[in-house]
Amino acid sequence: GAIAVTSPVSGSVWRVSVEPAQRVGEEQELLGIEAMKMEIPILADEAGELIELRVKQGATVRAGDILAVIRPEKSDA
Repeated sequence: GAIAVTSPVSGSVWRVSVEPAQRVGEEQELLGIEAMKMEIPILADEAGELIELRVKQGATVRAGDILAVIRPEKSDA
C-alpha cells in the first residue's frame, strides 16, 4: 500500500525538494510550507518511491491536505 503525506498546517508551499518517481529516504525533506512566518519542513515517513506529488511551489494548502504519496520500499504485500 501507498502512504499519503499530509500537511500538518495551513500555509503556502515555498519549496519543493523532490520530483515524482524519485526515491526518497526516511526523514528526507519533500517540501517546505510557510505558515505564520514559520518554515515547516515536510518529511518522508519512510523510504520508498515518490509516486505522486500533488502540490507545486506557491500553492496554498490546508491542514490535512494530501501533499504527496509514497510507495514504501519494505512492503509486506
